[in-house]
Amino acid sequence: MPSLEDRIANLETRLDEAESVLAIERLKAEYAARVDARHTYVQAGAPDLAHVAATAARVAELFTEDAVWDGGSALGVVRGRAEIRDRLANPTVQWAWHFFLKPRILVQGDLAEGTWDLFSPCTLQDGSQRWMIGVETDTYRRVGGVWLHASMQLETVKLASFEKGWSGGLSQ
Repeated sequence: MPSLEDRIANLETRLDEAESVLAIERLKAEYAARVDARHTYVQAGAPDLAHVAATAARVAELFTEDAVWDGGSALGVVRGRAEIRDRLANPTVQWAWHFFLKPRILVQGDLAEGTWDLFSPCTLQDGSQRWMIGVETDTYRRVGGVWLHASMQLETVKLASFEKGWSGGLSQ
């Protein structure tokens, strides 16, 4: 039978892993809320650029200093918190709303990996409406006791026309 010290150490490890998964889920929810908030202030059909820039800076705070944000061939790759901020200050869509679903998170000490399904209705710059489905593969790092994105990679699985639905959509 394991000693009391071993049992307590095991419980502390399991508790840390469970709390870390919850913290990473909250991190991803906060990322979605902040990235979507870029589109909340539109005046005369145009975004409020000061609001977009300020919100992009708040999104970038959720990444490590050396993080990689990879939006795939359509959205590009940027490295480092400053480049992430600048990239997100120039949205490629007029509007989007991110739903991250089915989290699969593995924690190993101060590092973690996660995979999320993404569903995002969006309006492209040309005004066309789309349903976007993708998979995001992330890595996370705990820095100063706080979980942050170390990398985020999006794979777009389907970009479907709102009007035509899934069968009339464009596969990526």
